[in-house]
Amino acid sequence: MNRHETDHGGLALAQPDYQRIDVRRRDIVNHGISVQESSNTVSAIEYLKAHDIDPDVIERVLLEPHRRRVPHSH
Repeated sequence: MNRHETDHGGLALAQPDYQRIDVRRRDIVNHGISVQESSNTVSAIEYLKAHDIDPDVIERVLLEPHRRRVPHSH
């Protein structure tokens, strides 16, 4: 198991290289996902780009939903 994996009952799950610490950016990304669901991917991309979200993050959350982080309850 490498440093980016944790063991969960015999299953190694990939862990992100960094943790989300910016609540505002989290909310922007979540809204971008909502835009994609209610409108289309192009609109979501434009929204996220307009809010200076990193292109790698945009690609991950919109085009690879299985790689999204699990929301944390507070």
